[in-house]
Amino acid sequence: MHAVREPLWREVLGEQLRAMRRELGEKLSDTAGRAGISPQYLSEVERGRKEPSSEMIAALAGALGTSLGALTGQVAGELNRRHLAAVSPAPRRHITGPVLMAA
Repeated sequence: MHAVREPLWREVLGEQLRAMRRELGEKLSDTAGRAGISPQYLSEVERGRKEPSSEMIAALAGALGTSLGALTGQVAGELNRRHLAAVSPAPRRHITGPVLMAA
């Protein structure tokens, strides 16, 4: 049995940041400008390719109208959800249709 690769913190962080930015209807340049970084760097962070510092994560959280604590909680919650989904047994399938019963 293969072990499922857990996503990296930076990957889930990037997904959360991108989702928040898109929810606000912003372009990369809008959010990046408020955070004091380049749009190219923000793009790399959103794609999970860069590991931003805690200061950078706080700046991005602020630029998106949230706090470092709230963003961290969202990322941790998503990591936990994925972990539980990966280790939980698959739900049993219910058989539908005629059932034969022994008498």
